[in-house]
Amino acid sequence: MGEERHTRTFKSGNSVAVRLPKALGIAAGVEVTVREEHGRYIVEPVAGTDKRINLTGVAGSMPWLKPLTPEQRIMEPRELDWEGKSLKGD
Repeated sequence: MGEERHTRTFKSGNSVAVRLPKALGIAAGVEVTVREEHGRYIVEPVAGTDKRINLTGVAGSMPWLKPLTPEQRIMEPRELDWEGKSLKGD
């Protein structure tokens, strides 16, 4: 068993939440399951599921669709429009 760490529950919206100490090495956004067994709470990562979308059927139905070449992926530098000038028509 690993080293014991202490934390405290807190209110988050309508839920009760718990922060996991950074020392545990759990990255943010990891999906976990939580279950209660004999008064103990067990937190385990969800088995890895493939989050990629399979587009092989879609791509096969469009033979004219070709991947971009490395040269086609190069974008010309441009000024970012933080004020939304292009939307205002100025």
